[in-house]
Amino acid sequence: MTRTWGWIAAVVDIVLIVVFALVGRSSHAEATSLAGTWTTAYPFLAGWLVGWLVVLGWRRPLRVWPTGVVVWVATVAIGMLLRVLTGQGDVAGDPLPLSFVIVATIVLAVFLLGWRTVAGLVLRVGRRGRGRA
Repeated sequence: MTRTWGWIAAVVDIVLIVVFALVGRSSHAEATSLAGTWTTAYPFLAGWLVGWLVVLGWRRPLRVWPTGVVVWVATVAIGMLLRVLTGQGDVAGDPLPLSFVIVATIVLAVFLLGWRTVAGLVLRVGRRGRGRA
């Protein structure tokens, strides 16, 4: 069952990162084309992949700590670094606006940690309910 949860967790994370990119592009009136979405999402997806591999995310995919936290921090940190290195997001000469870093960090925390928290609670409640029957 852990193998299944590993795939599910990876897909959920990836979808949420793409949603983050889509919402960001939409909020700035940028095209939501496949190429545009990829351009925005890939730095964060690359960061996610590094975090997933470092923490061996498939082993404990639903854990907030360390899996979720390591994946989240890597997604944000590497994503921001790649955006700067590729010239994405430059606003009036500022390659990394603080407001974007704050919003991205919070939104990705809610996305990547939030669903794991909810899934963990649901699974715990489900186990308790089955234990009483």
